[in-house]
Amino acid sequence: MTPCAAPFLPISLTWEARQLEADGSSCNGPSPAMGEPGGGGYKCVECSQEAPELYRDYQRGVLRIAICKSCQKPVDKYIEYDPVIILINAILCKTQAYRHILFNTQINIHGKLCIFCLLCEAYLRWLQLQDSSQNTDPDDLIRYAKEWDFYRMFGIASLEQTAFLVGIFTALWLARPESLKTKSDFIFLLKALLLSSYGKLLLIPAVIWEHDYTPLCLKLIKVFVLTSNSQAIRVTVNLSQKLTLLAILSGFILENGVVYFFQRMGWNV
Repeated sequence: MTPCAAPFLPISLTWEARQLEADGSSCNGPSPAMGEPGGGGYKCVECSQEAPELYRDYQRGVLRIAICKSCQKPVDKYIEYDPVIILINAILCKTQAYRHILFNTQINIHGKLCIFCLLCEAYLRWLQLQDSSQNTDPDDLIRYAKEWDFYRMFGIASLEQTAFLVGIFTALWLARPESLKTKSDFIFLLKALLLSSYGKLLLIPAVIWEHDYTPLCLKLIKVFVLTSNSQAIRVTVNLSQKLTLLAILSGFILENGVVYFFQRMGWNV
């Protein structure tokens, strides 16, 4: 019953199917909760149409990737790809890779990733602030002041990130209210934006080798993060390129407005 030309999944997935079969469970893909924002489905990475399953079990550990009824292509070819290949495709901002990560996988590191990136950004700003005021006094009061500066930078970075997200959601709500009509749509887009900000992890080398980073490097990282955010919006909300750029621009303007406000207050950000 198994077609000769059927693409088969890796050994690890085959082993998982055998375990599920022994437990009497279904092997038609991962938990349905990892599909749509409200749960209960997957999406084809090629045409973005809904699909009931990612792969089918033909018993005895033989699995075949499901075929999309709309485009007649595999629903999700990435389920048999190595994670490194998926990461490379995500870095290249391929739409298929983003659909696989956002709709057909279960990744719950959005909050931790956001906090980690904010800590890196706050540390970089704190280093810049310390470089501008060289003070080697070992007094406890001086050390406390420097520690407070780090917390202040973390708070400012958090406010800038919040302003950026608020600008995006406001623009989307004004341009296409139906895209954020439910709470689950809002939460799903928020998670997609936080996850697509993984480019800020490139700040880690700047943290380790802080004497090598330059403003140009930081600007390139910012451009990459904005590009990833725009791709996440297009995949999640299914917007046109113009509306996506408008949403990103709105968030960017509001974020810089917060920066300008702090600078007017005399704070070095």
